[in-house]
Amino acid sequence: MAKFKKKKSEPTPDPEDSKKESIKEENNEIPETESSSSESEPTSQTGKSEKDKKLDKLFYLRVGFAVIAGTLATFLFEDIQGEERRWASIVFMIIIFIVTIFIAKSMNMQLPSSDRKKIITQGIGSYIFLYLFVWILTYTIAHAGTVSTGIPSPLP
Repeated sequence: MAKFKKKKSEPTPDPEDSKKESIKEENNEIPETESSSSESEPTSQTGKSEKDKKLDKLFYLRVGFAVIAGTLATFLFEDIQGEERRWASIVFMIIIFIVTIFIAKSMNMQLPSSDRKKIITQGIGSYIFLYLFVWILTYTIAHAGTVSTGIPSPLP
């Protein structure tokens, strides 16, 4: 276990003295923190917002590609039957995701070396789940009339 040393401070003779000293210390500290933080904020805000805008653009690009690719997968792999259709759609999903990585690299995002993984990880979960959701939804809608389950279809 780690041992911590306790700070030793001079005892205050009167409780009122400590209140007066703390008020004086607070007044001295406030202008220093305000002046230092207000000077550094505008430069970091503009750099941060450009990076965030490009990462947001990449996120929504991937969301759009997921919706379009999920819809296309329903109709592109119509002729393939069974398990092969599933694997073909998953490979198609991965190929489209790799295309979005190349698009992200062409956007020339100025990211620090610690954030280089964001080009790959930004929106990956949303991309996968939206692709699968749209693929299943469009497949269900496209083939709703061909399946006879005994339950009447709400679509004519």
